[in-house]
Amino acid sequence: MKIVLAYSGGLDTSVILRWLKDNYDAEIIAFCADIGQEEELDGLDKKALTTGASKCVIEDLREEFARDFIFPMFQAGAIYEDQYFLGTSIARPLIAKRMCEIARAEKADAIAHGATGKGNDQVRFELTAAALAPELDVIAPWREEKFRKEFPGRAEMIAYANANKIPVSATTEKSYSTDRNLLHISFESGVLEDPWFDASAKEMRDMYKLSVAPEDAPNEAEHVDLSFESGNCVEVNGKKLSPLGVMQTLNKLGGKHGIGRVDIVENRFVGMKGRGIYETPGGAILHFAHRQMETLTMDREVMQLRDSLIPKYASLVYNGFWFSPEREALQALVTETQRDVTGLVRLKLYKGNIIVAGRKSAKSLYDSKIATMEGERSTYNQSDATGFIRLNALRLKMRAAQKSL
Repeated sequence: MKIVLAYSGGLDTSVILRWLKDNYDAEIIAFCADIGQEEELDGLDKKALTTGASKCVIEDLREEFARDFIFPMFQAGAIYEDQYFLGTSIARPLIAKRMCEIARAEKADAIAHGATGKGNDQVRFELTAAALAPELDVIAPWREEKFRKEFPGRAEMIAYANANKIPVSATTEKSYSTDRNLLHISFESGVLEDPWFDASAKEMRDMYKLSVAPEDAPNEAEHVDLSFESGNCVEVNGKKLSPLGVMQTLNKLGGKHGIGRVDIVENRFVGMKGRGIYETPGGAILHFAHRQMETLTMDREVMQLRDSLIPKYASLVYNGFWFSPEREALQALVTETQRDVTGLVRLKLYKGNIIVAGRKSAKSLYDSKIATMEGERSTYNQSDATGFIRLNALRLKMRAAQKSL
């Protein structure tokens, strides 16, 4: 049997690699998508082979991730439950897509993942496989009773890794798990499972990787200019950049100023609530700037229609339906709404805050001659509002008359 395993080199997938090899008597091909984990990839291929893989495939998918996944999602203004920028959610369909392609090329029988049976990632991986390669089997060790009996908790996994000389960074003292990519890093489990626990406390400062604490950010604000074309950021501070370059630049700027930290108790797709800590410095800036550009250039009714679909779009991403016909249909609508979202936004970054400092566009729908409060310069006739208000008030007056009977 041949299995392609989504491999990160972390505690779970390291243990699972060895466990699959022994329990399925299988050849394991470890696949790691480079989507911005940075130093976490150092020595990963050697580690995978030492742990038992026959091959370790590491591919740089950062540009594709930014261009084909992050940017379309941000065009839609997607944010889950008003707080979560969907950093982990949007990465899974790309990883699973490439896993399926490698499995076919290697003539593998199955793909496998280390997602727990309690979370969302299992759904994201497997729905993608169902959409793109339904002939492949999917192995999810955490849903096998034999695996859970052997590893009832992270302490047992750490002990197993130590016994098998598998190097992992997790310890029983610092047992929270992390997931990092170009868009964010997430932290969950361990001490973070208590929603009353203060993850912003001084003793937790070392946990964060992408940003300084807002209290430790510079005392001077910094301005940044973002240029948009058709809803996509194409320049930062006058420098033309690819989607990957945009994300890398904004991550550094945002991290420097403590931007993009989120602590949320979210509703998982499987029905339970979960607590997650997220750092999304560049994503927070991009989301804010994009919205500012839309306020200037997007028609009111188009904006309200698109905004009404944000919760649906965000749920589709969160729940793993990226490759569904409904998400693709929504994306077509989003693309249409973004045609004129073009111009320049200036922001001010200061101690965890993003403050708008200006916006302009050749396609602006804002007309100062209409909006001005200086009557002699205005082209708007205020008398026109009389009939407008009278017609809108008609049904309210009729209802009031009926209630008085």
